[in-house]
Amino acid sequence: MTARSSLTIVLAAGEGTRMRSSLPKVLHPVASQTLLAHVLAAAPKGTGTALAVVIGPDHQAVADEAKRIRPDALTFVQAERLGTAHAVLAAREAIARGADDLLIAFGDTPLISAETFARLRAPLAKGAAIAALGFRAADPTGYGRFIVEGDRLVAIREQADASADERKIDLCNAGVMAIDGRRALDILEHIGNANSKGEYYLTDAVEIVRKQGWESVVIETSEDEVRGINTKAQLAEAESVMQARLRKAAMEAGVTLIAPETVYLSADTVFGKDVTIEPFVVIGPGVSIADGTVIHSFSHIVQTTLGRNVSIGPYARLRPGTSLGDGARIGNFVETKAATLEAGVKVNHLSYIGDATVGANSNIGAGTITCNYDGFKKHKTVIGQGAFVGTNSSLVAPVTIGRGAYIGSGSVITKDVPDDAMALERNQQTIREGGAVRYREMKTGGKKPEK
Repeated sequence: MTARSSLTIVLAAGEGTRMRSSLPKVLHPVASQTLLAHVLAAAPKGTGTALAVVIGPDHQAVADEAKRIRPDALTFVQAERLGTAHAVLAAREAIARGADDLLIAFGDTPLISAETFARLRAPLAKGAAIAALGFRAADPTGYGRFIVEGDRLVAIREQADASADERKIDLCNAGVMAIDGRRALDILEHIGNANSKGEYYLTDAVEIVRKQGWESVVIETSEDEVRGINTKAQLAEAESVMQARLRKAAMEAGVTLIAPETVYLSADTVFGKDVTIEPFVVIGPGVSIADGTVIHSFSHIVQTTLGRNVSIGPYARLRPGTSLGDGARIGNFVETKAATLEAGVKVNHLSYIGDATVGANSNIGAGTITCNYDGFKKHKTVIGQGAFVGTNSSLVAPVTIGRGAYIGSGSVITKDVPDDAMALERNQQTIREGGAVRYREMKTGGKKPEK
């Protein structure tokens, strides 16, 4: 199989009018990835593979998404919608290059797998002209039926054209097909449009192959894998199936999900060993979680890297650009954004750390915020290793808190604080004092407390 070249054509020109959305259908998300992204990720890749995506007019966003996922993707525009075979031939230029295997898939079937594409290709290596993907439908109404004789597929009959006996068949057409690339153009160009809609149907390829004396076969898969998405209800159904898959895969890899049905995962979530996730956690795209980390209930994490033995939440929100070093602790009602917290940092309660770097083993007290936005631009806060920031402090960026510095509770820091300094004195220009001086007099006796 690896010695055979392939071209995968993904049909993604549909408007998706039943989605009731201005967003092209294939750009709707399942498990934080677009429908199209799931299909392209499953398509063959590597040496000897090519990929083409057929899009509709004015769908540059679909072309951009295809390039984002697969930089090798070619895009072709189907200017008129005259049926599935017509859509495939929009990529005639790519087909004419002569790959061994031509795979035809749809951009709205996010649950299809790489294994299924491989199974479809296998009969072509043994001489079959077509391998068509089918499934046993719980309710076959509306689907095209596979008409088989022994092991051979002889026709695909649409519901409207099927006889009473044919309508009893539950082996249905999934639409996905593999065609011998050496014969593909000949087969596709013989498909006519002598039907009530005047369209060119890919399903007619089976009868053309039979008339030529070539072989067509059926490859079966589950109904779930070939779910097509046409409505928001079907989108939700696909999400449910995908989440069940992701949770099962995570648990089989050693992740502890205490209440799996309450946890939302993304398709690209990366887990280390001995990770524990409590109920009602949402993990968005771009999250990597290292060994031994615990995510407590009601936390929401997006585009974040978590080191080993990190503790998150409950009720924490980690926004894009967050990176936590080994042993860091983020407590309840803490929000981070574009923040690097090095090993051993503690931000335990009710704080906001944004556009910041926090050095190893620093402690950020409850109610502390980095004031990163001045109404026009975002600014950076840098907190040195081993610093201690007291409760209810406001760090007005751009500002640097030195290594080992001590910030008293209630301080508003507007200027840089040197290493090992105490931002407590009334005459220091590093603060506009709030309760800081009183804290010094009552709690420290004028001396820096031991850590």
